[in-house]
Amino acid sequence: MSTFRDLKIWQKAMILVTKIYFKTTNFPKDEIYGLTSQIKRSSISIPSNIAEGYGRKGKKDYLKFLNISMSSLFELQTQIEIAFNLKFLSKNDFDEIFDNTREIERMLSSFIKKIEG
Repeated sequence: MSTFRDLKIWQKAMILVTKIYFKTTNFPKDEIYGLTSQIKRSSISIPSNIAEGYGRKGKKDYLKFLNISMSSLFELQTQIEIAFNLKFLSKNDFDEIFDNTREIERMLSSFIKKIEG
């Protein structure tokens, strides 16, 4: 593996960010600095921390950033559920995004365990 871009988990997280940006375009305009912004920031944090951890020296630093990525993922899961409850996301959109987050969660959990040794 030559770069973090080769990591399947990073690739899937990048697809998720793109999906989030498209799905939030129709959120109410009064949420642009609230829930919309929070959802975008937490989604961006997932692949960003995977990449940042990859660039660090040592297992301890790498695990720190992977765990931050996992925390951001849980934050995103909570936020999209709030968006669904407020009817900003349809059931289909919520299910699709949530399923994507669960897949990334499983991959990230396995990856963390692998790095831990």
